[in-house]
Formats: sequence, C-alpha cells, structure tokens
Amino acid sequence: MKAHDGMYIGGAWRPAAGTDTIAVVNPADEQVVGHVPAGTAEDVDAAVRAARAAFPGWAATPPAERAARIAALRDVLGTRAEEIAETVTAELGAPLKLSQTVHAGLPVMVAGTYAELAATYAFEERHGNSTVFLEPVGVVGAITPWNYPLHQIVAKVAPALAAGCTVVLKPAEDTPLTAQLFAEAVAEAGLPAGVFNLVTGLGPVAGQALAAHEDVDLVSFTGSTAVGRRIGATAGGAVKRVALELGGKSANVILPGADLAKAVNVGVANVMSNSGQTCSAWTRMLVDAERYEEAVALAAAAVAKYVPGERVGPLVNAKQQARVRGYIEKGVEEGARLVAGGPEAPLPTGYYVSPTVFADVTPEMTIAQEEIFGPVVSILKYEDEDDALRIANGTVYGLAGAVWAADDETAVAFARRMDTGQVDINGGRFNPLAPFGGYKQSGVGRELGAHGLAEYLQTKSLQF
Repeated sequence: MKAHDGMYIGGAWRPAAGTDTIAVVNPADEQVVGHVPAGTAEDVDAAVRAARAAFPGWAATPPAERAARIAALRDVLGTRAEEIAETVTAELGAPLKLSQTVHAGLPVMVAGTYAELAATYAFEERHGNSTVFLEPVGVVGAITPWNYPLHQIVAKVAPALAAGCTVVLKPAEDTPLTAQLFAEAVAEAGLPAGVFNLVTGLGPVAGQALAAHEDVDLVSFTGSTAVGRRIGATAGGAVKRVALELGGKSANVILPGADLAKAVNVGVANVMSNSGQTCSAWTRMLVDAERYEEAVALAAAAVAKYVPGERVGPLVNAKQQARVRGYIEKGVEEGARLVAGGPEAPLPTGYYVSPTVFADVTPEMTIAQEEIFGPVVSILKYEDEDDALRIANGTVYGLAGAVWAADDETAVAFARRMDTGQVDINGGRFNPLAPFGGYKQSGVGRELGAHGLAEYLQTKSLQF
C-alpha cells in the first residue's frame, strides 16, 4: 500500500522529526503492507502550532463557506471510496464488502450531514436582552481508534471544521494508512493550510503529547475506558475540555411477545459485524425464561453463517486475538455453556477468532461485565421486566442497546428506563443525525448530528 513517510502539517507533507517507523500489518495474512513515521512530541508541537496559526482565519470564515469546503471533502471521499475500502481491508482485515458499505460509505454520509449543518446551524441566538454567540472552541486534538478508522476521523473532524475549529489528528497506529488517505482528501478538497493536520504515532508518545499540549483547547478521544480516564486526567490538569467516547457492554433486550427469530438474528448480526470490534455492539442478549432455549438454538444457528475469512474478518492484531480468546476461556472456566465457537483459532494464518455464543451466562460473570471487543455473544435469562432492567443496567457501561417487544410503545417504555445513550427500538435503522455517546463509564459528550457539532462550540453572551 502507498504510505507517506512524513506528517501532514500546515497544508503539506513534511519530514518527521524522528526516524522511527511503525509497521502496518494486514491482520488477515500477517503481512506488512506499509510503514508510517512514529511521531514525536516535536511533530505534535509543529502540528499544533500550524493549527493555532490557521484558527483565526478559519473561525472567521462564514459558515456557508465552511459548509462548501466540507461538501467538497465529502465529494472527494466519495470519488475515492474504492481506494479507501481497499486500504481499510488491507490494514484492518475487514471483508471488502463491509469496507465498501460501512468503512468507506458511512463517512461520506456523515460528512454530508455536517456540510448541511454548517450551513444551517444557528450560531447566534437571541434570549431576552441578550444575544448568545456560539463560537468555535479553538484547536482540537482528535485521537481516533482502529475499529472504524475513517468513520471515527470524520465523526470528529467534520463537526470540528463545521464549528470553525482547526484540528490535529492522531490516528490509531494499527490503521494509519486510512488517515493518510483522509489527509490527501483534505488537500484535494482545498481546505486552507493548517486547518487539518495529521501526526501518526504511538498513543503513549504522540497521543499523550497531543492531549497534554497547552495550546490544544479540546481533546476528542474514542477508545477504551482505561485510556479515556488517563486522557481525562491529563486534560483536567490543564482545565481543557474533553469529549470521550469509550467502552460498552450493550444489552439486546427481547421482551415477551417480540418477534424472537428476528430479534435473535439481528442481534447476532450486530455483534458479528466488524468481527465484534464495535463499542456499541449488543453483546448481551437478554431473553425471558419461557423462550430462552429457543433463543439459544436460534443464536447457534445464526452464528454458524458467519464463516471466518469470509463473512467475518480477523481481529486487528495478535494482542487483540489473544485477549478475546482469553475471555472465551474465562467464560468456560466460570461455567457458561459454550453452544458455538470456542477459543481455538479457526484458521492457521491471520488473527481470527471463532464466532462464539455462550448460554447460561449470569450477570456477575466476567463475559457479562467486561468489554470483550470480539465476535462473542452472551445470552442471559431474566424472570420479568424488572429483572431484565436490573441486568441491562447492571454494568459500568451505558453506550447503546436494543429493545424488542410486541409493539413500539412497550419497547419505548422499557428503553426509557435503561441507563444508556442510544437504544434501537424493534430494529430501528441507523440515523447519522442522532446523537451517539454514553452514560456512566461509556464516556462524556456526544458525536453525530447537531449534538456532535455542539461539542466543538463555546458560548458568549452580550447583553444590550
């Protein structure tokens, strides 16, 4: 794969300050597909200085013009969709069809929503004798994960640009080639120099330097709760704002009277997508005692369709593969019933894990409490709705979930009592304008839509 040997700073590719590089490995065949520079604090400082210099001009750019530039970026991403999909498949291992529809297609859609919002958002409001101005917060440090490499970039960069902020991006070290393609798209779309900057590197080095930089006004991070805590502590010491989209252990609650076959099949598909590497995946399936065994049989049949190397890709690296296999072993050790899959590697090459279904999972088990981040479904039994609610709310997370019932009214009533940020009702489809983010240890702030734009704004009131 094509890879740049420098950083995108101030509208140009510049040599990195150091000589260390990061090897990018295809997790499907374990072959190196490229190298990128391992950025240092010096690289981060140069990028932040470029973003700071560009901020006054970009913040003063009329929203309609910012909208036009974001629309141009959307169009470039659309024309390069196939190249993006192939790159994501090479460095993440996702099946090409998934890369085409989700990894390349979804970011184009999200960028389009922010092109529209930038042109229509009310950046000025009148309240009594006060005019309230919503102004860009400043320089944004965006730190993105590897599981949805382009989507997570666009979900941070597009609203920041719409708000009038400038950005320094530090992408995940496992998937930096997609980030480099995004930087190329920024240049092709004609964004002013310094408005967007890219520094590749390791989290503890480049990511930490970005989060701690005194001239970064807001840090937007997506990743694990453990790393989110550290970033929050670093930002808190400097009294700077953070937006944290962290872990999840989402419940798929199937109430009596729901279409069981549909709920189970959609629920299994939700977890298997992207090899289970989705923070909002419905990894806990809750079923009433009367239909429990039927649901277990349906789930086992459904997961059999997800063949590793075909419909299910590998995990991102060897460390993640070992971690997920360890969770499967822990589930067996703690007494859960293995009805599909298991800890054995399904293929001799690649970081694959067998799609796995556990039954007889109890709420206190490790696999019911901790985020596994792999293709593993845990099925839990409940006695009544109050018991289902107790189980659904019984983790430290609260990112997403689903409720299935005989009618929407019943499902909505249950969902309103769930401690989670987003719930799909009877298979409700994805909405790129709906706010996404979590309760409890699933994070702080929201992404997507107008709520996502608001994260990058601060308020000023004038009384007259």
